[in-house]
Amino acid sequence: MILERINVPADVKQLSRSELDRLAEEIREQLIAVCSRNGGHLAPNLGVVELTLALHRVLDLPADKLVWDVSHQTYVHKLLTGRRDRFSTLRKGGGLSGFAMRSESEYDPFGAGHASTGVSSALGMATARDLSNQHHAVVAVLGDGALTGGLAYEALNNAGQLKTNFIVILNDNEMSIAPNVGSIASYLSILRSKPLFNAAREATKDVLDHIPFGSTARKALSSAEVGAIRFIAPSEKAAVIFEELGFRYMGPLDGHNIDVLTDALLTARGIEGPVLLHIRTVKGKGYAPAESDSRTFHGGGPFEAKDGTFPKKPDARPTFSEVFGDAMNVVAERDPKIIGITAAMPDGTKLSKFAKRFPERYFDVGIAEAHAVCFAAGAASAGLKPVCAIYSTFLQRAYDQVVHDVVVQELPVVFCMDRAGFAGDDGPTHMGMYDVAYLRTLPHMTIMAPRDEDELLPMLEHALSLNAPVAIRYPKGNTSGTRQEPHAPIVHGRAEVLRRGSGTAVLALGNTVETALDAYDLLPPEGPLPTIVNARFAKPLDEQLLIELATDHERFLTLEEHSLAGGFGSAVVEFASDHGLGISIERIGVPNVLVQHDSQPKQRAQFGLQAESLAARLAFRSESKV
Repeated sequence: MILERINVPADVKQLSRSELDRLAEEIREQLIAVCSRNGGHLAPNLGVVELTLALHRVLDLPADKLVWDVSHQTYVHKLLTGRRDRFSTLRKGGGLSGFAMRSESEYDPFGAGHASTGVSSALGMATARDLSNQHHAVVAVLGDGALTGGLAYEALNNAGQLKTNFIVILNDNEMSIAPNVGSIASYLSILRSKPLFNAAREATKDVLDHIPFGSTARKALSSAEVGAIRFIAPSEKAAVIFEELGFRYMGPLDGHNIDVLTDALLTARGIEGPVLLHIRTVKGKGYAPAESDSRTFHGGGPFEAKDGTFPKKPDARPTFSEVFGDAMNVVAERDPKIIGITAAMPDGTKLSKFAKRFPERYFDVGIAEAHAVCFAAGAASAGLKPVCAIYSTFLQRAYDQVVHDVVVQELPVVFCMDRAGFAGDDGPTHMGMYDVAYLRTLPHMTIMAPRDEDELLPMLEHALSLNAPVAIRYPKGNTSGTRQEPHAPIVHGRAEVLRRGSGTAVLALGNTVETALDAYDLLPPEGPLPTIVNARFAKPLDEQLLIELATDHERFLTLEEHSLAGGFGSAVVEFASDHGLGISIERIGVPNVLVQHDSQPKQRAQFGLQAESLAARLAFRSESKV
């Protein structure tokens, strides 16, 4: 196999043209084989095989700097940079990350798990290069979906102003996860369908190239060239946007033609100032199931490699996300003022169900969480009831809008934060570990967490009844479904006592309630048994219940799938201290560390959030009192 001969990018430079084609086939075979076992972002990586080979053929890595926006499309890059032998461990505990990681390889100069960061970070690297009088190339690769995020434009604007040597590759596959939305998607479709822009440039070059290259003449050349483009190809005036930002635009080019890509990259390296190279690729290229359904294969689980079918799960129990999608339809049937907003995640959040039932009240704003929140605030100020379905880790990107536009104005926006807690094999950038901490300090904010899927609809109904900002956090996946106990009605700021005991009161938030109940059942019935509380609210706390429990219990033990710093347990500690409760409090959650990629059960076990370890801790405490 040719792939076995590739240990560093320099090895790619030694291959013949026919060997490159064979290498591309072998890489696709390897991607399909590993992703079919481990899951992962298959379609995005199948689409960048030729691009990655061209980059490794032209650039001198790691001296040159290659930054991947989002970086879930770096699997090919990993195979070519000394990580081939470990590629079978992709997304497994202790194995390779599914994203670029500075700690993993010198060939990963910048890590990323959120979109639209690539241009900013690469521009920072280019500026550092210039200030240190170095001359290596800096390249940022971003998908067209990243251009729905405002940060990308802030960086493009700054790059054009700085005029440093810098290459941005726009990988245009007409998709992010779901189909791209907004004006930029329409704009790119014009560039794809009418590739006259570069032809117009070439038509003027013979004349303009004879102009002497003094600084004044260079400015004249630039102005004349853009003017000539507009004259020859007036239908392409939209394409001048990148040029007006200060970039030299090249494209669109075939992103699966290694020769074209190689020539374009060599040309781009020789151009002074920032260059935007627009390439067109097919997401899922080379694997029919992924080409025909790139949304499913964007970041799915294990599948059958031979036909692309996904195994049926023996547990047909719906996930929290699916229950949320159904709940949105229930509440929207009753109230025409309810609208649903997501930031390019209709499938992940399952707001796609709402989109089908109420298309006129559904809004996908693209990878633009800050806009999603401010848009929701504006809608709320005009009498609508917006529900923002955004992953916990992605809502971080809109924190200023949550504060400035929602909370300060006390607007009734409901945030439904999916993937709160352990996110499994996607790693640190996707862990929803900080939402309670970054929201509970805000005035007027209510924070709830359902103990199971059945509690999600009542919480959504309660949230929509409040004329104030509300956040509901819930995890990826589902609970076991073994706890078919009735739920007490939701009362604002009140917890639910599920088991009455003595000694220890276990205060559990969200899905950790199931862990607490399972641990309770593992304890010997003849021994002292704890009180189990479904907290329901991280803010406001059930202060009356805490005071009552402190009078006849010796300690509190808090449970949460969240950072211990600033989380639910911290709120309990603060309340106990402020009110002089004088009770011992032990917190179980995630210490101040980054949670690495692994399965959710293993992540919970690592931090003591499983029934067996909790039961052992409770039993030990009871025995030590005897």
